[in-house]
Amino acid sequence: MKILFDLLPIVLFFVVYKFAGIYWATGAAIAAAGLQVAWVWWREHRVDKLLLATLGLIVVFGGLTIALRDPIFVMWKPTLVNWLFGAAFLGSQWIGKRPLTQRMMGQAIRVPAPVWRQLNLTWALFFVVLGLTNLFVVYWASGFYQAQHALLQATGLDAIDLATCAAQFSDALLALCNEAHVREGYWVNFKLFGMMGLTLLFVVAQALYLGRHLEDEPTAVETD
Repeated sequence: MKILFDLLPIVLFFVVYKFAGIYWATGAAIAAAGLQVAWVWWREHRVDKLLLATLGLIVVFGGLTIALRDPIFVMWKPTLVNWLFGAAFLGSQWIGKRPLTQRMMGQAIRVPAPVWRQLNLTWALFFVVLGLTNLFVVYWASGFYQAQHALLQATGLDAIDLATCAAQFSDALLALCNEAHVREGYWVNFKLFGMMGLTLLFVVAQALYLGRHLEDEPTAVETD
């Protein structure tokens, strides 16, 4: 249930995008992230700093996307969130008595201290790479950036709502707009399915790694 709660802004962004385009989807994600923070505060009377930072990033970069009518800002947001998480894991190597992975999972499993530190560095590296992968999809793999640039050059406009191509253009410009919209959709699909899939694969690899280093729980010695 917690996983669904954590994924709410991403899933809501995906669903709304399919019906209304990236600007409405961005607004929905901002609202969902705000409700997440409000719910956590109401239930626990405290909010994790990383959750607050994530809310701040979606408000700032999502707000810029809506205000300037430019999807590139909200497309950068997953990268910045992942880099923020990577920085948190990396910083915990030296700040505090235990790395972040041990603080999160140490009550459930027992492994040697060096394993926790190695795993912590691996998580930090994973988040950095995931952020870079997002940028690779935005600027190269999806072809969105190039398609949007070609459309803006052809129309002479500063911003275009790709969800309303048919209402704005015809003929060659309509084809360019539809192409940009399709490529924008590639990134949206990657944001939900690609990043979730990569994270799931990493978690499975982490479980296999931890399984090799599990320590037996200490057993109590019976006395007469």
